[in-house]
Amino acid sequence: MTETALRICPFCEATCGLTLTVDDGRVTGARGDRDDVFSAGFICPKGASFGELDNDPDRLAAPLIRRDGVLTEATWDEAFAAVAEGLGAVVRDHGGASVGVYLGNPNAHTVAGALYPPLIIRGLGTRQVYSASTLDQMPKHVSLGLMFGSPVAFTVPDLDRTDHLVIIGANPLVSNGSLATAADFPGKLRALRKRGGRLVVIDPARTRTAALADRHLAPRPGTDAALLFAVAHVLFDENLVDLGALADHVAGVDEVRALASGFAPETVADFCGVDADDIRTLARELVAAPTAAVYGRMGTSTVEFGTLGSWLVDVVNVLTGNLDRPGGVMFPLSPVAPAPRGHRPGRGFDTGRWHSRVSGYPEVLSELPTAALAEEIETPGEGQIRAMITIAGNPVLSAPDGDRLDRALDGVGFMVSVDPYLNETTRHADVILPPPPPSRSPHFDFALNALAVRNNARYSPPVLPLDGRPDEAEILSRIALVLYGIGYDADPALVDEQVIATTLAKETADAGSPVAGRPVEELTAMLPVGPGYERRLDMMLRIGAYGDAFGARPDGLTLQRLKDAPHGIDLGPLQPRLRDVLRTPSGKIELAPPQLVADAERLRAAVGRRTDGYLLIGRRHLRSNNSWMHNLPALAGGSNRCTLRMHPDDAAELGVGDTAIVKGAGGELVVPVEVTEDIRRGVLSLPHGWGHDRGGTGQLLAAGQPGVNVNQLNDGSTLDPLSGTAVLNGIPVLVGPAS
Repeated sequence: MTETALRICPFCEATCGLTLTVDDGRVTGARGDRDDVFSAGFICPKGASFGELDNDPDRLAAPLIRRDGVLTEATWDEAFAAVAEGLGAVVRDHGGASVGVYLGNPNAHTVAGALYPPLIIRGLGTRQVYSASTLDQMPKHVSLGLMFGSPVAFTVPDLDRTDHLVIIGANPLVSNGSLATAADFPGKLRALRKRGGRLVVIDPARTRTAALADRHLAPRPGTDAALLFAVAHVLFDENLVDLGALADHVAGVDEVRALASGFAPETVADFCGVDADDIRTLARELVAAPTAAVYGRMGTSTVEFGTLGSWLVDVVNVLTGNLDRPGGVMFPLSPVAPAPRGHRPGRGFDTGRWHSRVSGYPEVLSELPTAALAEEIETPGEGQIRAMITIAGNPVLSAPDGDRLDRALDGVGFMVSVDPYLNETTRHADVILPPPPPSRSPHFDFALNALAVRNNARYSPPVLPLDGRPDEAEILSRIALVLYGIGYDADPALVDEQVIATTLAKETADAGSPVAGRPVEELTAMLPVGPGYERRLDMMLRIGAYGDAFGARPDGLTLQRLKDAPHGIDLGPLQPRLRDVLRTPSGKIELAPPQLVADAERLRAAVGRRTDGYLLIGRRHLRSNNSWMHNLPALAGGSNRCTLRMHPDDAAELGVGDTAIVKGAGGELVVPVEVTEDIRRGVLSLPHGWGHDRGGTGQLLAAGQPGVNVNQLNDGSTLDPLSGTAVLNGIPVLVGPAS
């Protein structure tokens, strides 16, 4: 019997709506949902491969337990008992603080990954928390926290209304966008051009996005912060600064003026490899446009001056009056964001509340740098990591110096992984608990709705039944029950009911809440009967920005309203909301936070010490998303290849043919060469997430065409000091013919 079902794609940040074809309990096809309120039928190759991923024969269908050194299939009861015994022993002997937790990128794309890991971390009482954030976007969190008082006050480009878009270090025609949730980002860029707007791309490579642009500037990797400082210099020097409606809400303009005075375009031109006149033109065009938005991503984030670059993106948006206005950059309002309660100053944002044990790295957002994980496992002494919990992550491939982390994980006392694959990281686990495939899981974008370029709300219930296995919410809840001393065999609903009771007690006691003063029992009784995650989602929607306030606003959102609107509910274009967002003690945008002002001196010193040599950058593929999509036949071909891209003049000068050897501080790789003029001279590019050549894994197709792990060139010793983010782009390497 053939049926169709609607589903939000969970594979990247675009969050496109899909129409799945289901034959006899199996997903056999996927196409774009033309009626989806957010994506309107757009689909990319990843979404089209939904059925292949869902049915991948290498996905684990049952738990694995290590017996006599070998991972073997077990029952769920045996697996949870092994978790209770293994974690229980470590916590009993060394305390919960001796357990490390690593959260991978897919946690942002699942209901369970958003709701339950914080409960596990709290149950452990550990500060040894690591995630993909310090391999990706943490600099943006820090800059937002210091400027606006909230590390999740994301500024996203208003793509549908802007007249002038500047993209720095991003390739959304391939990535589908990142930290800017936009289904059909490519279509929105083409629409910008069609309505007479301009697109400028700043990237060392002539990417597919750069090829679409009106102007492409190709700076040396890692110099974005200096280039943006030079743009700010021109704005001040030529009296082009116009704060507009922001004038009464900004502090620190004079401090930024003083800092920018040392970064004239002529001063930074050689360092950046960009003509001073081009920098001046960039600044003038931003001001001349009716509206403009500057958007930066990985190229401004995972570099030596990542936090400075992320900050300066928004400094330029503020100085041109393009923050918090239509056509500029704006603050999305998620359906699960707290209901606005008027402007009130906050506590601001701090880092370094504790430090890592070995190298003394400061905490950021309650996390330590992933680059420090190996040394925290290896180094004996008080506070050493004795056990690990990994949830949907593969840091052996995604973190610097995977060989070292590989060895460290091999020696950890006990490890449990919640993951559908036996991969380069989970092969070290003592217990692997595989969640069900996406078709048997719910979907709501808790994190990505806060980054959407248009406000919306959509929910996908599971398409297919669980077929006897626990869902991911239950898996994580049972781990939490172990850590809270209740026992894995207790009712997992206890976890959700405790969260609901605690949340509603806090809300009803808050005079600014839409449910202030109401009995908790009354509100709890209004939640739907069903899975705990649905009860929690219903609660969050009802007390959220668009919610029904548990009946007080009858037209407001509830989970049932989302279920009744399977193509989603459009909540309208982004609206100015700066005063609701600001949580700085001053109640203003802090344009010149002391931490960033101090770090600018490090950048100033770097501008004066130009070094020659080859710099390595990463690369995204349309048919890939980190390490976990290399096992699907539909995505394995075409441009999705692990090759070293280099300019033909560099290849000729070095005598490099089909294969090159690349050496970095962490090791060396032999890799196929792809010669192209679409990259700046002196710059090399390797994609991220490959290196499937380690034994003991279960992804057969990926192992058959393994590629090389670009992060093995990196020893992890160089971090952005303000965010703890590993420098993964713009790293110096040596290159030559493999022979």
